Amino acid sequence: MSSEFGKNLKITIFGESHGAGVGMVADGFPAGERIDMDALGRFMARRRPGQGGLVTPRNEKDAPVFLSGIVDGKTCGSPVCAVIMNTDVRSGDYESISDLPRPGHADYTAWVKSRGNADLRGGGHFSGRLTAPLCIAGGMAIQILARRGVYVGAHLASVGQAEDLPFPQEPSRAIFEAVAGRMPPVIDEARGKAITAEIERAAARQDSLGGVVACAVTGLPPGLGSPMFGGVENRLAAAIFGIPAVKGVEFGAGFAAARMCGSEHNDPFLVEDGRIKTASNNSGGILGGITTGMPVLVQAAFKPTPSIFREQQTVSLSAMTPEKVRIRGRHDPCVALRAVPVVEAVTAAVILDMILEENGNAATL
Repeated sequence: MSSEFGKNLKITIFGESHGAGVGMVADGFPAGERIDMDALGRFMARRRPGQGGLVTPRNEKDAPVFLSGIVDGKTCGSPVCAVIMNTDVRSGDYESISDLPRPGHADYTAWVKSRGNADLRGGGHFSGRLTAPLCIAGGMAIQILARRGVYVGAHLASVGQAEDLPFPQEPSRAIFEAVAGRMPPVIDEARGKAITAEIERAAARQDSLGGVVACAVTGLPPGLGSPMFGGVENRLAAAIFGIPAVKGVEFGAGFAAARMCGSEHNDPFLVEDGRIKTASNNSGGILGGITTGMPVLVQAAFKPTPSIFREQQTVSLSAMTPEKVRIRGRHDPCVALRAVPVVEAVTAAVILDMILEENGNAATL
């Protein structure tokens, strides 16, 4: 099974939710890039568990230990390997249900694929815990891109029936930074309160909710990407679908485009300050798999957290009989809440990978 993505910047994720630790190996970061560890720590903290009533109380510090690839604060050109030790596991919560695949989880498919040998504690290698090392690699990529005037930011666009304001047509770095400092990570704080209320109501019902994370990339020049199967949409979608719980990805107007006329969906071209732009951005900054120079807009739909505390129908894997299962443990009532920096991380890693490919492994714009 592959847990790797990227062509020039190849990122491999390893570990299990209740194993000794989780980590990543990133091969292809340009040499000589300074990594601000304090800034990386702040970025990692945005997805860290144990931060209030809206997220799992599992209290992991998520402080990465770099084993290779960084010397004196700079990348040295060799593979970067970082590990996060798991320090707050409660595997006993899973002993009584080890034979009972949890509905909505990968327990059954992992059991089939591994012929009964998968580590299923806390979801094992399929757990959202594996997004922590994704944020190490992506957090580094975000810093490298920012030095080149490319910025990546995301917000929690919706949860259940509650919606945040959309990004403006050309979101600013200031908006990205403001959202990053909020919980929930939204553009409009009043709408954030409605989102919080939605999550709290679901948790009170021993239930969960899904959500949508909207991400934007600004500062990209026109011409990045390739037609057909190597396009920006293809590369981003493939990687974003690797984030646990993602069930849908769309660009620009996305599925709403199917309900529009061409006269509505087409983005008229114009010239502004000597630059070709579009009056709208239904294309999400991508035409024919290639960037237009407008912000790249991508949205990821996250399913409701499958770990709910209601009794559910399942089967016994050993006895092949119907059974009931009641899940214990510590779980997020809405995984999309902590997924905002994860979508940023994966998006940044893919964009940096494509820039490296475009410029012969030199991250220049």
